[in-house]
Amino acid sequence: MGYGFALLFYLLIVKAQVLAADGEATEVITPHVRASLISEQQSIEAGQAFWLALHFDIIEHWHTYWQNAGDSGNPPTIKWDLPAGFRASEILWPYPQRLPIGPLMSYGYSHEAWMLVRITAPTNLDVSQVIHLQANAEWLVCKVECIPEQGKLGLSLPVVATGQAQAGPYAERFKLIKQHLPQPTPWSSRVQASANELQLQIGITGLDPARIEDVYFFPSEYGMVEHAAKQSYAITEQGLVINLVRGDLRNQTLQQLEGVLLLSEKLPDGTITRAFSIEAGTVSSTSFPGLLLILSFAILGGLLLNIMPCVFPILSLKALSIVQSAAHSSRTTRRNGYAFSLGVLLSFGLIALVLLVLRAGGEAIGWGFQLQSPVFVLMLVWLMMAMGLMFSGLWSFGERWMGIGEQLSTQRGYAGAFFTGVLAVVVATPCTAPFMGTALGYALSQPAWIAVLIFLLLGLGMALPWLLISLWPGVSAWLPKPGAWMERVKQLLAFPLYATAAWLLWVLAQQIDQASLLYALVSVVLMAFGLWLWQTTRTASGRWQTVSLITLLGLGILFSGVLWKLEPATTTNHPASQNWQPYDETRLAQIRAEGKPVLVNFTAAWCITCLVNEKVALATDEVQAKLKQQDVVYMKGDWTNKDPAITRKLQAYGRSGVPLYLLYPKELQREAIVLPNILTPGIVVDALQQLD
Repeated sequence: MGYGFALLFYLLIVKAQVLAADGEATEVITPHVRASLISEQQSIEAGQAFWLALHFDIIEHWHTYWQNAGDSGNPPTIKWDLPAGFRASEILWPYPQRLPIGPLMSYGYSHEAWMLVRITAPTNLDVSQVIHLQANAEWLVCKVECIPEQGKLGLSLPVVATGQAQAGPYAERFKLIKQHLPQPTPWSSRVQASANELQLQIGITGLDPARIEDVYFFPSEYGMVEHAAKQSYAITEQGLVINLVRGDLRNQTLQQLEGVLLLSEKLPDGTITRAFSIEAGTVSSTSFPGLLLILSFAILGGLLLNIMPCVFPILSLKALSIVQSAAHSSRTTRRNGYAFSLGVLLSFGLIALVLLVLRAGGEAIGWGFQLQSPVFVLMLVWLMMAMGLMFSGLWSFGERWMGIGEQLSTQRGYAGAFFTGVLAVVVATPCTAPFMGTALGYALSQPAWIAVLIFLLLGLGMALPWLLISLWPGVSAWLPKPGAWMERVKQLLAFPLYATAAWLLWVLAQQIDQASLLYALVSVVLMAFGLWLWQTTRTASGRWQTVSLITLLGLGILFSGVLWKLEPATTTNHPASQNWQPYDETRLAQIRAEGKPVLVNFTAAWCITCLVNEKVALATDEVQAKLKQQDVVYMKGDWTNKDPAITRKLQAYGRSGVPLYLLYPKELQREAIVLPNILTPGIVVDALQQLD
């Protein structure tokens, strides 16, 4: 009722009043803010720059935001509509206030706010000409709730002869506000980065610790620093050192730290507060032993991928091909192993390059990102079904492409081993093996050459068992001899491929709407028909082959249309076996502020490891009873579809993909407990007992 009345009041009294061309402002008045566009001077000189300000008078207990709003909020924006030849600078922001709200920290302005902009006039202006300047402004004003507002502000100023411009009624206020703009720092600065902390070193000399009343660093960008964390400082012989806690982007490569240093000193005439802009270059803290440890994790993580459930259907093909190649010669076996390993390594290298290119473009993505695309998932369904039908004997075409045939000593046989390696990597992406998450998270925060090296070592670890088997001559003597049994095994291996296709269709069902899912299911049936038609007409007359070719081309066009028709689901239908809340960072902060512990499960429908953990650990009666006993709030962050907020959270804990399990104690000062990637009921219960 109260909010509805306020909204009606807002609609009734919002107004814009254009005043005379004497430096006064157009005003937009809302229930919370009086916004105006004002000028430092009453007129314009051709070719000269002058100052304008977007000014807010804000009612008591409400506030708006700085360029980095901190843990909540958005900064005001201005879109200028200026006459030809006029140029506007970016907003120049006076240093902000700290606005603590529960466990969060925001940066902004209460009572009033000034956003300064420097306008440069062109040289071809006529004296006595009146210039109309217009700005479309948007801002967020908050108390506990937040209300977005906007307004069109205008200002008219006459053109006068050079040297004739006079100060306006707000000139003294402009002079005062300019003193709150950060000044270029006269000192050198650098930042030392570690996994969770930043040490900002500023070469200020002559500071007296007894006179310092306040030191604070406002980061210019969200996520570089934990806004609510305490900032400690020390004054050394080298200067001022500020210790900062890294924010949500702690695992991204830090090239430079920008922000505003606020320094308050007590002097005989009173306290003086100065603000300085800081651009601190990063001093690398990556150690060689630490890099070696991460590289070891990469190899071990890739090795463990071989026993993850999503890889089994494809690696069983590799095992069968080794048996077949062993019947020819050790040379053939070795080359088969080389081809498979090359397919794995090149695939990992390609994934690394795609990830790095997308991240350079500002995309928030991670391991398994391609399975967040319904188009890719459906294409993978088609591939799994086509392979399964081939193994079942429905059709045959290029069987040696899959590494299964009787002449693996030929060049095409090696191509089959190569593409088996490629396919193994494609289906491995839903799984994150132990040690692998740490290596991937580290890789995506490092320079490109280190990232690519880590991905290649992941591939080497995955290919290593098969490469060693291929290279070890004595293994061939222990392998069974080829025979009729191999055809039966090949047919049996079709069923894990069908199971993979069924699982991928279930993943697709979480991503697209019901109509799109129907199109996808029909496309699978039509694909099976097309393969049957291909096989049936291979030896038929030319007329039937022509009919078959036209039909297959039509199906290909139809499949392309299906890909374009896939519409995302309005909600993610990720199943829940127990009561849980969807992950939201603001809601998480509210629950923790209430003094309750929280277990957050970052998962995805396409992550087999996640689903297994939920089934065998999180959804068990033992764990659920313990959650209830401890009064732990259970949240799920669903990454089935792309979610930049979840991606940033994963990055904050050194992960590039799911699963990630965070157990937050009820005490706000305690860090979250990170649970292992592979869970058992005992592991979860033991972690919950640490809350006592």
